[in-house]
Amino acid sequence: MSSNSKLQVTKTAIEGCYVIEPKVFGDERGWFTESYNVQDFASAIERHDEFVQDNHSFSRQWTLRGLHYQTEKVQGKLVRVVAGSVFDVTVDIRKDSPTYGKWFGVELSAQNHQQVWIPPGLAHGFLVLTPTAEFLYKTTDYYDPKSEACLAWNDPTLRIEWPLPAGISPNMNAKDLAGLSWDQAPKF
Repeated sequence: MSSNSKLQVTKTAIEGCYVIEPKVFGDERGWFTESYNVQDFASAIERHDEFVQDNHSFSRQWTLRGLHYQTEKVQGKLVRVVAGSVFDVTVDIRKDSPTYGKWFGVELSAQNHQQVWIPPGLAHGFLVLTPTAEFLYKTTDYYDPKSEACLAWNDPTLRIEWPLPAGISPNMNAKDLAGLSWDQAPKF
């Protein structure tokens, strides 16, 4: 774990993937946080990535989005939740990585202000835990629908431990339901 004056950074089980906690300043009026500062971010994770696109999604409880990635125009992502709570998952699909084939999950919420830096070469998804959630993320490359890929959320090789209550099936779109198995999915 490292920190600078504004950020606390924790390494995850995935090489190059970090949980980032910005300082939150609060009093009786509410709170303030600097959600992104290019200098602090580059210093904290020891790399500089230019973000070119911001995305914002709204989802209902038990919606599962992912596990998404692009085979070209590969995106790094800085993700966070601004309303509600999600279980956020990354899977390392970089063949030359020491954490290839491993996954990491963490709860992100509006209350904990945590963010996750997801370097290029990881599949990503999340499950909404609260009645609704709003999810924001910055990307290092533009969305390219022609190179979009989806890894099956419930692949038995990965054994991701999604926090779904017994008897609840995730709410998913057709594209995510048709996600590829670990053996079929393209890797880097």
